[in-house]
Amino acid sequence: MQWWTLVDAVVVAHLPHSVDPARYDIVLGAAVSSEESFFELPAAPRFELFAGTTLAAASAGRCSAVDGLFKPRADPAPVPMELIGCEPSEPLLAALRRPRRSERDWAYLLVLDRHGAVMASRTVGLAITGARPSVLGGTLVDITLTDGGDDRPSPAARPIWAEWYQGPPAESNLWAPYDSQGRAAWLDLTTRAWRVSAPRPDHSGGEYHLDGRFVTDVPGLHCAIAEALLGPGRYFGREWNAFKDCLGGGFGVAPPFTLTWHDSEIARRALADVVEGPEDGLSYFEDIVRLLERCGVTVVLR
Repeated sequence: MQWWTLVDAVVVAHLPHSVDPARYDIVLGAAVSSEESFFELPAAPRFELFAGTTLAAASAGRCSAVDGLFKPRADPAPVPMELIGCEPSEPLLAALRRPRRSERDWAYLLVLDRHGAVMASRTVGLAITGARPSVLGGTLVDITLTDGGDDRPSPAARPIWAEWYQGPPAESNLWAPYDSQGRAAWLDLTTRAWRVSAPRPDHSGGEYHLDGRFVTDVPGLHCAIAEALLGPGRYFGREWNAFKDCLGGGFGVAPPFTLTWHDSEIARRALADVVEGPEDGLSYFEDIVRLLERCGVTVVLR
């Protein structure tokens, strides 16, 4: 999102690390410059493309011009959203009273399970096209929003929400029948559940077993690892960087421990062509195994 240019740097101090004498804590005094605008090109522009999402991402090429970069895009046509069977309260009632002034109003649309727990949330604009007695009868109303906004779930999320409606899953591998989009939607719900749950102390040591029969894509890999370490419906990262953060502690399990990965060859073959860091050329499977081992996890591949 933002880049700064390092103008100068001076090492102010360097001391042995308090825990590991082989490492050093380094204090830098640095000067940086930042462009005020991203819309004015320098006299001799240069562009560089970086591939991969990990910290090891490397340059994939350079170019001297990019045609179309600064051309404005037309606003997409609004897509209405119907709210069926509403019991409106403030600020929705206020928006109904002054529909023409509500373009800047917005609200969170919360997706609840049967127990009232929030599974997901989306932001919606409250510009209202019309309201009428609900098709469900009673005192309910149906409201048409002029544009439901861009924060809409993938259609793949619908069966996942239905799966979680009774509450967080209690069985393993319920995510397995879904495609990559569905598994990513599953990870969305585990992320939300982690954010609103109370923190739990970390446990180290012991052996965990990863069921690798259904690890055929990146979302499936992270679904399976989270279930192996913490149980169904739990969160332990959804991509490489987040997974690395979880291995640092604070998410319920921390190294050292042993992870026995059953049917690991399925993931090895399925992810052979998924390369996040082109500099080292490792597949996603190999990169995850290396990350685990570097963080102190004993990985047993079976």
